[in-house]
Amino acid sequence: MDTINAVINGLVNYLESVGVVGGFFLVILESIFPILPLAVFIGMNILAFGNVVGFIVSYIATITGCMASFFLFKFTLNNFVYRVLNQKTKTKIDKLMIKLRNIDFNALVIIHAMPFTPSFLINIAGGLSGMNSKKYFISLLIGKLSIIYFWGYVGKNILSAIKEPIVLLKMLGLVVLAYLISKIIEKIIKVEE
Repeated sequence: MDTINAVINGLVNYLESVGVVGGFFLVILESIFPILPLAVFIGMNILAFGNVVGFIVSYIATITGCMASFFLFKFTLNNFVYRVLNQKTKTKIDKLMIKLRNIDFNALVIIHAMPFTPSFLINIAGGLSGMNSKKYFISLLIGKLSIIYFWGYVGKNILSAIKEPIVLLKMLGLVVLAYLISKIIEKIIKVEE
């Protein structure tokens, strides 16, 4: 346990020395390589820069990484993916892509707000489906608030988060709040247009 604490303290000290830009790129790196632990990176940002700055850096970096992945698949890799698929698979995927493209805005916010939803798959699917960029971006802005809070809390207090059921209640409350905000914003901005 002392070794783990020493490694974490060393990483946090290094992150403090390189500054906010280092924390920003650490979270973006997770968007590109989803096998990396987002909770740990957000937790390190919060430990290194404090609750507010660590949260903001992690939030902006997550949105940036998700949108970069979304645009990469929407505008660049879309044709490549379809070229390597056979006709039968293309037909199945086309049906799925139509469903994804037309997914309800509120459902998309909830999907982004769930802590164990693989963001990289949502980014890829959203990009490949040709989903409306405005709809995707606004759903990210709303949904990722709860994820960053949740993973920041878990990353910072991983052992106590497992022992405290209140964390799960807070997460549920944040998901409900994200849903309510999405309903209000959907009416104001007309996201589906």
